[in-house]
Amino acid sequence: MTDAEITRILLVDDHPMMRRGLRDLLELEDDLKPVGEAGSGEQALELADSLEPDLILMDLNMPGMDGLETVRCLRQRGVDARIIMFTVSDDQGHVLEALRNGADGYLLKDMDAEQLVEHIRLAAHGKLALSPELTMVLAQAIRERPKSAQQNQAVALTKREKDVLKLIAKGYSNKMIARRLDITEGTVKVHVKRLLNKLGMRSRTEAAVWVVENNLQ
Repeated sequence: MTDAEITRILLVDDHPMMRRGLRDLLELEDDLKPVGEAGSGEQALELADSLEPDLILMDLNMPGMDGLETVRCLRQRGVDARIIMFTVSDDQGHVLEALRNGADGYLLKDMDAEQLVEHIRLAAHGKLALSPELTMVLAQAIRERPKSAQQNQAVALTKREKDVLKLIAKGYSNKMIARRLDITEGTVKVHVKRLLNKLGMRSRTEAAVWVVENNLQ
């Protein structure tokens, strides 16, 4: 398996035993590789910059900077890694805020190990990682999203940005988009950042849902 096929994961949880359990679980998989651990939101920001992981698995309830604030800060800094909240909280408000802040998924800690690995793989390939019991919450988030401004801003997208957006909606990762469009992964990252800014969105998941809603595929 090549490095391009391996998903590099940053684990963020203030409980060392939880991090160790997740690391041990992921190390059993050939295509999933834990590359760092953070015990706080502040540390997560530092490691996301230095390690540039493909995916961040993050707890919600942490002392100091919690998971919701950490996601918001990561997106503001331009971090384009997939971010999955992994928490005991099934509070509707937390789910909605996490998705609006830029999270790409929301998983509950009571799911079994096989389900967790499956959902991490889904997220790594551009799909939404969401515990089944939370799907109605996502539907509500979609209904509540203001559309008119985004529809107007979509006109400002370049042809290349539209090409990238359509591939995002198909679940392509940055690496896959780069190969498909014959451009570098760094160039893809720039396009993704710009198109999300133009659309006023914080995550690839939000952009993907918007494409489907507006029949732009």
